[in-house]
Amino acid sequence: MPEHIHAASKTKWDVVIIGAGSAGLTAAVYTCRKKLSTLILSVDVGGQTILTNHIENYPGFFKETPGYPSGPKLMQIFEEQAKHFGAEIIMGKVTKVEVVNESPTPENPYKFVLELSNGERYEARVVLLAYGKVPRELGIPGEKKFIGRGVSTCATCDAPLFRNKNVAVIGGGNSAVEAAELLTKFASKVYLVHRRDQFRADEITMDKVKASPKVELVLNSMPAEIKGDKFVSGLVVQNVNTQETRELPVHGVFVEIGYIVVTDFVKDYVEVNKANEIVVNENCETRTPGLFSAGDLTNIPFKQTITSAGQGAIAGLSAYNYLMRLQGKAGIKADWA
Repeated sequence: MPEHIHAASKTKWDVVIIGAGSAGLTAAVYTCRKKLSTLILSVDVGGQTILTNHIENYPGFFKETPGYPSGPKLMQIFEEQAKHFGAEIIMGKVTKVEVVNESPTPENPYKFVLELSNGERYEARVVLLAYGKVPRELGIPGEKKFIGRGVSTCATCDAPLFRNKNVAVIGGGNSAVEAAELLTKFASKVYLVHRRDQFRADEITMDKVKASPKVELVLNSMPAEIKGDKFVSGLVVQNVNTQETRELPVHGVFVEIGYIVVTDFVKDYVEVNKANEIVVNENCETRTPGLFSAGDLTNIPFKQTITSAGQGAIAGLSAYNYLMRLQGKAGIKADWA
């Protein structure tokens, strides 16, 4: 979204939210409605919800509803609402979060400094981590070079770009097989590359893919290199049994091998569990005062759009309460208390 690609209007904010999925955008709605200046920094808008064609379990939206939305449409509504209340969204990858003021005061309220990969720096009184999980990388030559130029982690987003072209999907789970099925509606040829000869995907979806004349299963094979000039032109795969290599003539490579939680840039300020998820309490507080977290990157047990949105609301209100307490004010009280 071109309107997001610019420096923020200012460098000092009440709240900086990292991530623009359902958790981050919902948190922004709540912080903005409490008149807290709010900046969202993110590598995308919509998070994992934009990977879903149909939303059937978000209250208020189902197939009988006029304007029944896809995942991308629902997240567009989230974004418009957050911006309506005053949130500013900047596209960028946060590489560093640092506590620079252990004891904020009304005279010196800014506690955190955040740095983007392009060197831009922002100060915040409160930071809210809501960037979810990130796609697992293949770690092969050409992958990073061709991101956005043929390499994709979102078939829902990018499938229409490969109409009448050859593509490859990497992976053996539901997301990979569902991506392959979707791509058959656009691409002329779909290679489904899996390191084993058995898939973990649901049998019903797998049967659909196997029945498609457009799909070729490339089994017991691992991707070795992505080739091209300005854009992708081929994928080299290696058979795990024979070690023989083969180049697939493709214009697109869809990486569907799962997601991980990245916490290295905040590791000094949060506690993580065995899954590397950020541990929060019922108020979405981490072990560092003023640092909150919400959504899929936390230890919340169910990873759903609605649970992330709920956590985002809690985190936004908790951030407001934290700032009010710093000013000696009561903050929000429960309606029934």
